[in-house]
Amino acid sequence: MKPKIETVLDDELRPEYDETLLKNGVRGKYVQRYRAGVSVVLAPDVAAAFPTAEAVNEALRLLMKVAQQSTGAAHPQG
Repeated sequence: MKPKIETVLDDELRPEYDETLLKNGVRGKYVQRYRAGVSVVLAPDVAAAFPTAEAVNEALRLLMKVAQQSTGAAHPQG
């Protein structure tokens, strides 16, 4: 049996981290989405109301128009 080599990285996980979430991670799981552009994660109830990216964008554009009209402030359009 080889002796255990202790290194600077040989420390304990901080208590605020849930070790069960770290064990089965998948490296690069969202890399394709990241490379394609900005990604956001919607809460389940929001995702149910807006099932597609276009539905989310349409709702947010409408909200931007309403906010611009109600405040009179100029918001970037894009």
